Amino acid sequence: YECLTCVDSVGKIITIANQKGGVGKTTTAVNLAACIAASERETLLVDADPHANATSGIGIQTPAEGRSTYELLVGDQSAAAIVQRSQMPYLSILPSHINLVGAEVELVAMDQRETRLRLALEPIRDRYDFILIDCPPSLGLLTLNALNAADSVLIPVQCEYYALEGLGQLLNTINMVKKRMNAKLDIEGVLMTMFDGRLRLSNQIVEEVRKYFGEKVFRSVIARNVRLSEAPSFGKPIILY
Repeated sequence: YECLTCVDSVGKIITIANQKGGVGKTTTAVNLAACIAASERETLLVDADPHANATSGIGIQTPAEGRSTYELLVGDQSAAAIVQRSQMPYLSILPSHINLVGAEVELVAMDQRETRLRLALEPIRDRYDFILIDCPPSLGLLTLNALNAADSVLIPVQCEYYALEGLGQLLNTINMVKKRMNAKLDIEGVLMTMFDGRLRLSNQIVEEVRKYFGEKVFRSVIARNVRLSEAPSFGKPIILY
């Protein structure tokens, strides 16, 4: 939030990505979107994960028939037809559905398979101050679409032993996308999550990541919090729960 509000942000698209599971991508996407919306900025959350946890996390259990990011990517539905309002003012969502799991295979045979999300978002981009994209825990075509659509990528990193494992592969993918398909793509920042100040390991991981990424690491560090873990089961972001 400290970084996002200090720039001209009209229509800014931020992808939240890390191929490791359980690092806090969806928690970050849902709660960052909710907090930006609470500051009265029009915000769109795009759920590009077949698990659809970002969708349920803001209170939408089942998207309307044929209106999900699956149809957006492999069907003929427009983004405007799929967008749903959430329970919060200023916050909308492009919901996901388990059908999206098949998109990785179906996209392979399609034209413009890496840029379909970018093209789909373009007609509605000027309606929002921020568009946040929640990615699956992989570097497949869904994540590539999200990176191609984005102005920047926010990387959540868990304060655990294996935190840095795989980051090199993610950075290589980001550089590849920047070089070949999306020259404007930048790293928005690295967000340390699940921090436990009682553990020396957590502090060591934060130090290591800050040595590597420097000023790209956000000053804000997300601590482990029971309430934060409970909120999704109530279909609410943390500021409402």
